[in-house]
Amino acid sequence: MKINFKQEELIDELLNSVKKNFPEVELINITESPEDSDSLWILVTAPKDETKEIELREFASDKTTDILTDYGYHMLIMPSRKEYKRDVI
Repeated sequence: MKINFKQEELIDELLNSVKKNFPEVELINITESPEDSDSLWILVTAPKDETKEIELREFASDKTTDILTDYGYHMLIMPSRKEYKRDVI
């Protein structure tokens, strides 16, 4: 999957917003959903505190819903506790 300029711009804004509110979160990878090639999964490290992870999921859900509504791009922030090699597409 190739990310276009607008998607890249929106992802950068989304990640900056996430980092501002959850500074412990790091980008792991960006990939297309295995279920839908038009959907992007943005894998990030999960906060160690479960309450913070829930807050991150709620925050990201609001932001990605705005992106879908305003621009038509479906993106999901996927917090993960697994260790991954960071490999951004």
